[in-house]
Amino acid sequence: MLGVVITGHGGFASGLLQAVEQVIGPQDQCIAIDFPEGMCTDTLNQALKVACQRCDQGEGIVFLTDLLGGSPFRQASLIVLEHLNYQVVTGTNMQMAAEMMLERDGMSAVEFRDMALECGHRGLTSLWHEQQREKQTIINDDGI
Repeated sequence: MLGVVITGHGGFASGLLQAVEQVIGPQDQCIAIDFPEGMCTDTLNQALKVACQRCDQGEGIVFLTDLLGGSPFRQASLIVLEHLNYQVVTGTNMQMAAEMMLERDGMSAVEFRDMALECGHRGLTSLWHEQQREKQTIINDDGI
């Protein structure tokens, strides 16, 4: 199974993993690495490397990060550059993380990366947009 390392600023990573596990249950080969205020990037990098060692059972790792260009994203990217079967996905949201945890068995890191982007985009919406989509579905189903 593909390993997942969640990382982000403050308590983002541990909070997201806790929420995901509340919804879909405990996750094997998944570790959250927070980047609290005062932690240096070297310490973050070392923590991410240790997490990879613990999560990677030969099928690779996907990092789920919070913010494009932030320190967690940059440190994960440095690690990914050294491993062909590692990927970084950023802009992680709860829907994407939960869906992808359920789908990751048997996926490559590249397949996970591409599907995660689709899930993340699908999960980003508003009540108004969902209502409009529902209205359009009703119109199309009624042939009007």
